[in-house]
Amino acid sequence: MNTRYISSMVPSTKQLLQDALQLPDQQRAELAAELLDSLPPALSGQDRSNAQWLAEIERRARAAQTGTPGVTWEDAREQVLNRLPKP
Repeated sequence: MNTRYISSMVPSTKQLLQDALQLPDQQRAELAAELLDSLPPALSGQDRSNAQWLAEIERRARAAQTGTPGVTWEDAREQVLNRLPKP
């Protein structure tokens, strides 16, 4: 858990997070997807159409099938965290 953002949460949000973390994996994934879907794009250019996302998914799947190395989880997580506003 990234405590960098938890320290700025109000108590009710902290409790909500703790409750959500107790959910089974599938329910946490569904909740996370709904929360992410509720956010506006950070930049107007980041609003991709379904066709654009499908093309990106297909590109990545082809790369994975050919053995092209992808980004490690650690690198991907760091990239995401670096894009978030600092508290």
